[in-house]
Amino acid sequence: MEYILGVDGGNSKTYAVIVDSEGNRLGQGISGNGNHQGIGVDGFLENIHSAVNQALNQAELHPGEISFAQFGLAGADREKDIHILRRALQTLPFKNWDLVPDTLEGLRAGSRTNTGVVLVCGAGTNAAGRNNAGDTIQTGGFGYRFGDGAGGGFIALEAFRAAVRAWESRGPQTRLTEMLPKSVGFEDMGDMYHYFLDNLHEEFPLSFTLTLHQAAERGDAAAIDILKKVGWELGIAANSVVKRLGGFDNEPIPVILVGSVLQEGKNRYLLHMLEETIKDENPTCDMINLPMEPVYGSILLGMDNLNIEPDDDILNKFSSYGGYDA
Repeated sequence: MEYILGVDGGNSKTYAVIVDSEGNRLGQGISGNGNHQGIGVDGFLENIHSAVNQALNQAELHPGEISFAQFGLAGADREKDIHILRRALQTLPFKNWDLVPDTLEGLRAGSRTNTGVVLVCGAGTNAAGRNNAGDTIQTGGFGYRFGDGAGGGFIALEAFRAAVRAWESRGPQTRLTEMLPKSVGFEDMGDMYHYFLDNLHEEFPLSFTLTLHQAAERGDAAAIDILKKVGWELGIAANSVVKRLGGFDNEPIPVILVGSVLQEGKNRYLLHMLEETIKDENPTCDMINLPMEPVYGSILLGMDNLNIEPDDDILNKFSSYGGYDA
């Protein structure tokens, strides 16, 4: 029996899972931020150690028994960062291991051929792809000032702006003027407005994203327009990946949807605009909502390295396990 460790490191959590070669989950561990760009290399390694050790203890295994360890990490986007992360991961007690960006982890989790496009829309956003030749490319992932127009942080900002503009009669009326302040414990827009003026460096809470989704479900036009805008932004990011990468030869292209906004939000206005925008340029694209936690993409990449062919039974197990809170 061989044992595979998969680690998914993101901006909000680090999630580690150990399975055997038949796909049975033996252990898991959860810790904090897994992006070295946000907390530094020492903090990143501390969280990696914590999640991995929890998984090892639960599986009753020691590091030497791990056949392959695969890390899928946010922040592993540029050669500079990959060099930093590889140097840090070399300190871990695993003989066989590899590192990919978390986007390619998500792609593998949703694409049996490990080709296609992956769209990430969680706290942030990213788009990447891999073609039949094994070439990869990334579009976005570095924030609003570098061209991104999606992600929970962006949605929270747009929700706040829409509420302020309506409150000051500079924009259309919206339920957000009532719902946003209440969602974070303020009496009204005035209290919330002045709080953020007095705390300019404080990020808007990501809970604003959920509140905006709720407003859209109640038919709020401003909230719906924001979600349509996000769908359009994600669509043009996917089209950018296809155009810049090439090598798909008019075959069906899976587009894997990853991240809380896409996997949990599933807003019909956003998803309709996303699909419409993509298919205007790439009609063979097929939208696939990721059926399993992204960490199992790392597990599948580990299996690929060990020449283990994951059958339907293994894939169904991965889908059934849910996340770290299951």
